[in-house]
Formats: sequence, C-alpha cells, structure tokens
Amino acid sequence: MTVRLTPHPLTREEVVRVARAGEELEISEESLARVRRTREDIEAMVRSGTPVYGVSTGFGSLANTFVEPSKRTQLQRSLVRSHAAGLGDWVEDDVVRAMMVCRLTTLASGVAGVREETVRAYAALVNQSVTPGVHEFGSLGCSGDLAPLAHVALVLMGEGVARVNGEWLEGSRALAAAGLGPVTLAEKEGLALLNGTDGMLGHLILALEDFRVLLDTLDAAAALSIQALRGTDRVFTAELQALRPHPGQATSAARILALLADSPLVASHVNDTSQIQDAYSLRCAPQVHGAARDTWAHAARVADVELAATIDNPSVLEGGRLSSNGNFHGAPVAYVLDFLAVASADVASMSERRTDRLLDVHRNFGLPPFLADDPGVDSGLMIAQYTQAGLVSEMKRWATPASVDSIPSSAMQEDHVSMGWHAGRKLRRSLEALARVVAIELVAGTRAMMLRGVDGASPATRVVIDLVSDLGGGPGPDRFLAPELAAVASAVADGSIARVVNSVLGEGE
Repeated sequence: MTVRLTPHPLTREEVVRVARAGEELEISEESLARVRRTREDIEAMVRSGTPVYGVSTGFGSLANTFVEPSKRTQLQRSLVRSHAAGLGDWVEDDVVRAMMVCRLTTLASGVAGVREETVRAYAALVNQSVTPGVHEFGSLGCSGDLAPLAHVALVLMGEGVARVNGEWLEGSRALAAAGLGPVTLAEKEGLALLNGTDGMLGHLILALEDFRVLLDTLDAAAALSIQALRGTDRVFTAELQALRPHPGQATSAARILALLADSPLVASHVNDTSQIQDAYSLRCAPQVHGAARDTWAHAARVADVELAATIDNPSVLEGGRLSSNGNFHGAPVAYVLDFLAVASADVASMSERRTDRLLDVHRNFGLPPFLADDPGVDSGLMIAQYTQAGLVSEMKRWATPASVDSIPSSAMQEDHVSMGWHAGRKLRRSLEALARVVAIELVAGTRAMMLRGVDGASPATRVVIDLVSDLGGGPGPDRFLAPELAAVASAVADGSIARVVNSVLGEGE
C-alpha cells in the first residue's frame, strides 16, 4: 500500500504504517503545485534584496545579521551542520521515520517555501529506507526539534550517517546505496527542514498506537486476576458505571465484564459473605484503566490537530507574505506526552498491586505462597514481582513532567522551551516498561488460574490462559523464568495478546 500526501491531513494510522510497516509515500500533484507556487514567492524575495529572516539573514539571536547573496548556499549548509549537534544513543528507526513523515506534511504543504526537488528528495529517503542517524539528546522542543531534524537534513545533503539495510553508512554512501544523490540547499530550505515539532509528534503518534494496545491487554490481565482472586463482576455493571459517566471507564468496565462472562469461578462465590468487597486494585480497575483511556483520547485529539498543522518559521502565507511566528513551540505535544507517562505509570502501579495480591498467601484465598509448586523449596514468582516493582518504580520517575522544566537557550532569544522531545523519550521507555509489567501480571494470573483449575475460567480468559501458558507461565517447579517473561512481554508489546482478546470480544484488532 501507498500513503498519499495531499492537502488533507494524514491519519495517525498512515504515519504508523510508513514508520513501522515500511509503506511508501506518494506526493499528490495538488501538493506539488502548492510547493511550486510558494517557492516562486521565496524566489521573488531573494531577487528583491530585502533582508528576510531565514532567507538572507542569520538565525536565532543572529537574525539581524544580513548575509550577502554569494554566501547564502553556505548559510543553509552551515545551519544544518551546526544544528546537527546531537549526542547519545541512536534513536529508534520507527521514531526517525515517523518524524520524517510528519516533517514532509509541512514541506509538501507549501507553507515552508522549499523547492519541489527538495520535497521529492526528502520523500525518497523514506521510500528507499534510508534512515538517518539521530541522537537521543539535542532537542529542547523549541524552536521545534532542531537537532534531530538537522541530523536528517545532513544526510539529505550527503553528510552525516544513515542506516541502510541494517548497516551504518556515511551519508553520501548511504544515498548512493539507495540510488539517490545529495541535495544542495537553496535559500530558506535549511531552516524549513529543521523548524518543526515533528520529532515529538512522531513519538506521540507511535506512543498512542502502543498505549492503545497495552490498555486493551491490561483489561484482560485484570480480568484474569479478578477471577483468580475470587473477585466479583457485579461492580462492573453498566448501571453502576453510568453513575459516573466517563467514556473510558464505561469502555473498560464493559470489556472486563465481557471477559468475565460465564466464569464458573466468579459464579461460585457470588453470595459468599466472607468476601464483602474486593480490593481497590480489582474493584476500581475500570476507573483507573478508564481514566488512562480518556487521557489517551485527549492526546489523540492533540495528535490529530498537529497532523493537520503546518509548522514552520517563518511561514509563507497567502499572497506571498513571509511571516515569523511561534507555532514551533512544542507545549501542546509536550503536555500530552507527559500526561500519557503519568497514566502509564498509574495503570502499571495497579497491575503490580494485583500481582502482589496473587502471590501473598494471606490475601490470595487459598493459592500457594508466591504460586510456588513446593513452597520453601520453590520460590515461584517471588522475584518476578520484584522485577515488576522495579519497573513500576522507574515508571514513576519517568512520570515526572518534562514540560515544566524549561531552560533558556540561544542567548536568551529562546527563553522558554517545551522539552517535548524529552517527554517523548521517557514516554517510550515507560511504555516499554508497561508491556513488561503487564506481562508479569498475565504470567501470575495464568499460573493462578491453572492452579485453581482452568475449567473455572471464563471462555474469553481461557483463550488468554492458553496463549500465555504456551509462551511460559504455567505452574510447576522453579525454572529459568527470564525467557518466559520475555516471551510474554514480547507478545504483549507486539499486540498478539490484544488481538486475541479483541477477537474474542468481537472488536477486531
């Protein structure tokens, strides 16, 4: 399939398909016509001789420095080289590709004033799977993601480094390996390639996809634990949820209720007076999972607005006017990246509490200590819960907002920045940790249900038990746990378990 860039916004799903599935981009003729039209406006400014920011002046605090025509090609090249100043580990390929797709939406809109050949060359990097090397540190999220985007632009010029077919190559060799050539940037183009919030937006779009899958899987993990801990399903009824009508809460409650449907184990103790109320980690699962879903929905709305945006500074407006602006500030994206990290840490914390309850002989209603085969000789899942607790502790640290930590730069010209890139980086780590936390609850819930007897499980969760036990997680004497936990975590992260669950619930993927 091909994703087409038109004057209409891309969808989040289209960005993910290009970033992760390697689908190609096609630029519509209507978009290219806009690019040609606004480039004519830039060329007219160049011919006028009037000092114009981004065209014939320096940048940032050097905006008042006029650059003579003979040095303007060097100006663009110097801008990219100087801004490609990142350090640290390489950023993941899917993030870089998502960032590039998002930048192309602005380049192809005409607002950036670049040449058609530059837009086509940038798209060719994506289509030929030339993935520039982008470092983890360098962006403050204002003016946009300058350093990460500069490392991409550097490869477009035939410099820097890029990964092609899994091999790191110097920029010119990477282009040659893909049958491409370097671009010599013209006036305004260097700035247009760098000045956007595309890195943090790419992080957000990918995170939304991952968090959606994890939230679906969390509902299944909770349903397993609720059964294994002899919980009730009565608290999840639509009538009770309607008393507090948050959409996400209603969704999670309905899913958990459906996952528990026809569970012989739940039905067996409906009238058991020894268990009047379930613990909060069971009873309040829809309220917490649902709040995370509503946070996700808000973040998704922000991402959709950003995909409809064209962010550059200065921007080419109707009538050929070039106007400076502040649309490159990343606050809208930074905030929701931080919100998602908070929600991620909280649902992980609840998941860990359910796991701990499953392992505690004083609270698990007759299950063996730590779900061990021979308690004392065997430790069961004792240390798996330690691992889970360690992950949750890290996630709590990553939930500290990056967006409140502005630090001035560029000789105080850029005196308030968003830190959105950093919010995106820590959210990615948090979601990776969440997949592992959920996997450990699934392993514990599966083992507990197998000890109670799989026949007591609801039909929907029986499918989950089968999948998890095939990967590892069933009862028995102590064994090397790490590979089993990793296998289940992989199935959580890649959506395998969510797809099975949603298929059983009749919800598709």
